[in-house]
Amino acid sequence: MADARPFHWEFVPEPVTREVFRIEGGVPLRGEVPISGSKNAALKMLAAATLTGERCRFTNVPEIEDVRVMAETLRDLGVVVDHPAPNTYEIASGDVEWLFVPLEAAAKMRASFILLGPLLARFGRVIISNPGGDRIGRRPVDLHVEAMRTLGATIEYRNGYYFATAPGRLRGTEVRFPFVSVMGTENILLAATLADGHTVIRPAAKEPEVDDLILFLQKMGADVERTYEDTIEVRGQRRLRGAEHHVIPDRIEAGTFAVAGAVTGGEVTLTGAPCEHMTAFLEVLDRAGVSARCEGDRIEIDGRGLGDGAFRAVDIRTAAYPGLPTDIQPPTSVLLTQANGDSRVHEAIFEDRLEWLTELNRMGARIDIADNQHATIHGRTPLHGTEAEIGDLRAGASLILAALAADGESTIHGAHHVQRGYENIERKFADLGARIARLEEGTISTTS
Repeated sequence: MADARPFHWEFVPEPVTREVFRIEGGVPLRGEVPISGSKNAALKMLAAATLTGERCRFTNVPEIEDVRVMAETLRDLGVVVDHPAPNTYEIASGDVEWLFVPLEAAAKMRASFILLGPLLARFGRVIISNPGGDRIGRRPVDLHVEAMRTLGATIEYRNGYYFATAPGRLRGTEVRFPFVSVMGTENILLAATLADGHTVIRPAAKEPEVDDLILFLQKMGADVERTYEDTIEVRGQRRLRGAEHHVIPDRIEAGTFAVAGAVTGGEVTLTGAPCEHMTAFLEVLDRAGVSARCEGDRIEIDGRGLGDGAFRAVDIRTAAYPGLPTDIQPPTSVLLTQANGDSRVHEAIFEDRLEWLTELNRMGARIDIADNQHATIHGRTPLHGTEAEIGDLRAGASLILAALAADGESTIHGAHHVQRGYENIERKFADLGARIARLEEGTISTTS
């Protein structure tokens, strides 16, 4: 694949400021908390904007590290990315100079691989690194690559990079995944919007973030529709236009703050919350005896029953939407430490997502991890303050929840992981009455 510049890239890790959360637990949280825009929706919207040379405008974009990394990655490609106001981004991809997504971006954020589909479809070529992101098990991109080949792309893998070309246009066809893949669905969906002909994707992910992406693509002039619950059909267009879109609320952030209200024995109201997207999680709260009332875009959590030992043990199993999201399993596990009796957790999506529970045990929880995907939580156990290390985004937020519920002070290392996906999390907790501060610990290399 020819390019004006020779292909050479040496990844030099940037120094990262290590930060910690200092948390004094045992304070019931009270008040209202606004729910930010969805991380998983916003990142795919920014990628979708490269399908056109016209300007796209997005509102309700969360101010988080992953969005910043995606914006910088797009700028490195030659895309014009403006940030005119908080939670607002404007993108114009008229002249993309350098169709290369480096290891640096992939190491910070797995979602950078979503650029494969739109760049390949619009420009006919791209070099993109094998992705990194959170270490919660194998999340291969083989499905994405094979599906692109089905659409007519030629893709070779060398030295950690995928070299992809599509002379002319990609060709519409039927793409059958062996199992549901959310980002796989989104990548092929983006590629198919500019392909020649009709593409059928099945089984297609049913997540609300996917439907939000479809809505934005329709605004751009794409011919996309969900014809059956698990089927998305696309009729490729020659070109798409610019559009404006308001990103949906983040159901994972909403679930996190709901658990916070419950485990601290507090009263918390979530505003701008996506009630209709949280049915499975709200059913778990109901089975556990947590009072949760949904009305419009508000969810009211009353955790005062915790003081009476009223929370009940429940068994949970993660699943693709509309099941319980894997990203909400860690916060739910914190809740189950405060339930009476034994709860069983089956993590059916990512095989290493339960490893972080060892940190919860250090705070006084009694959790038996049977294997990579099964655990038993023995409750109710009082939690106590300690030092803990954040390993990934969702585990990090969950350790904060445990520290808020614990007796005494906790120091949670690795705060930068949480900044990837939660906007102003410490300020939002502080506004609810939490005693929490984010402090600088020092500067070290990302490889240490």
